[in-house]
Amino acid sequence: MALAAIMRGDSQAAAPLVLLHGFGGGAHVWREVMAGLPRGAPVIAYDLPGHGGSLREDGIGGAGRMAKAVLIDLERRGVARCHVAGHSLGGATAALMALREPQRVKSLTLLAPGGFGPDIHHRALADYAFADSAAALQTALQAMTDPGFRFGEEAVRTLWAARQVPGAREALRQVFEAILAGSPPDDRRQGTLPLAELGRLSMPCHILWGLKDGILPVAQADGLPEAITVERIAGAGHMLIDECPDRVTQILRAALAVGD
Repeated sequence: MALAAIMRGDSQAAAPLVLLHGFGGGAHVWREVMAGLPRGAPVIAYDLPGHGGSLREDGIGGAGRMAKAVLIDLERRGVARCHVAGHSLGGATAALMALREPQRVKSLTLLAPGGFGPDIHHRALADYAFADSAAALQTALQAMTDPGFRFGEEAVRTLWAARQVPGAREALRQVFEAILAGSPPDDRRQGTLPLAELGRLSMPCHILWGLKDGILPVAQADGLPEAITVERIAGAGHMLIDECPDRVTQILRAALAVGD
């Protein structure tokens, strides 16, 4: 079966923009950004495996399994070329897609991507994933952003409702453990990507990272290959789609202008 996605426009008429959310999110997190994109630009915003409408689809696990699932789904949809953008876990997934099938990816936009270094605030991530009430989820979300930002009640309700679906918590736990696979219980770390190989890819790659990111240290954006453009955002934490949607939209509009 196909992965669930929010679709806009004709993905056969032009290379679509593929949007990949972070751990515990869903395609819905991109709605504000999508509203600011060019009206005629086709978009495929996925629910990644283990999330939302793709809760029971193949590919539940870490970024590697998810990249494979998305690439298979794009092939089924007849998408030969696309722009790809991803946040956090979705960023690691997007990077692996580009590494595995560079001929398919026209541009790569990564928002606080996973896999750029081993350090990860796994306790804060667990608080977010396994919150036992909407209030606890709100508190966990605030710990993932700049102190001056506050999530709206509707956003929290949407995320909380997704956690109530039978099997959702189990799937999140499976993904959580896959992110930290291979690390000891007293020193949890995430897997890392082959960054030198990423820097040798020919498509434009733009990374956006919040200076107040409390989940993935912004220092992981230091020392990357020169071909990768890095932009550090003051006054933003880890949840860049929510905290600075206008800047994310601007970057994606520029990416969509990339020619063959």
